Amino acid sequence: MNIYYITGTSRGLGKALAEGLLRDSASHVTGLARNNSIVHERYKHVEIDLADPQQVMDFQFGEHPGAASITLINNAGAVGPVKYAGKMTDANIARLYQVNLIAPSLLINAFIRSYTDHAATKNIINVSSGAGKNPIDGWSVYCATKAGIDMFSRTVNEELNLSGSKNFRIWSVAPGIVDTAMQEEIRNSDPGNFSRLSQFISYHSSSQLAQPDEVAKKYFRILESPSTFTEVVISVKDIDPDTPPKQP
Repeated sequence: MNIYYITGTSRGLGKALAEGLLRDSASHVTGLARNNSIVHERYKHVEIDLADPQQVMDFQFGEHPGAASITLINNAGAVGPVKYAGKMTDANIARLYQVNLIAPSLLINAFIRSYTDHAATKNIINVSSGAGKNPIDGWSVYCATKAGIDMFSRTVNEELNLSGSKNFRIWSVAPGIVDTAMQEEIRNSDPGNFSRLSQFISYHSSSQLAQPDEVAKKYFRILESPSTFTEVVISVKDIDPDTPPKQP
């Protein structure tokens, strides 16, 4: 039995990840999101608002005795409102940090604490972004939080290695430009707060956006062959879903 916890499963990449994993009869998926759009006998939905720190801190992982693997995928994220610093509200800044960085950090902390002594293989995958490495105007908080989740992942990996924690792996994986509601929100931005608006509109009009189910397959490749991916911070651009997994 393989256990998966995925945030943001109501739509987009999160939904594609959940539905793809459920095709395997050994998979059991728990989705953490405000809304539910998946009906499946091996899917459990937990209604949670990741923008509320208390709700995140109150969440408890299950025990799952006998599970072969337990995986946390921090997929949920938010980019908007797309505005320059000085034009954002304090509440919007706080919400973006909470959803993109604080919530996944809290869940990772609880995940490690819950399963340190569990014999299963434990995986943590954070959905990152190339914006964590490259400044994009109008996205200052999004860029900062994605850089933060990359470094948090690298540091946690170092801690797991130094502490001798067994069977834990962590990655922070940039998905590229995916055809999701986030991209639609970006295309509706005010050009006065986003100099690259026409570029992102062009990505959509020229069919350059990747489909969520195709991107999900690349994340699955990491879980199929974890020892192949030795770097913590990677991009799906470096993953070929059609190449057979390498043997450890």
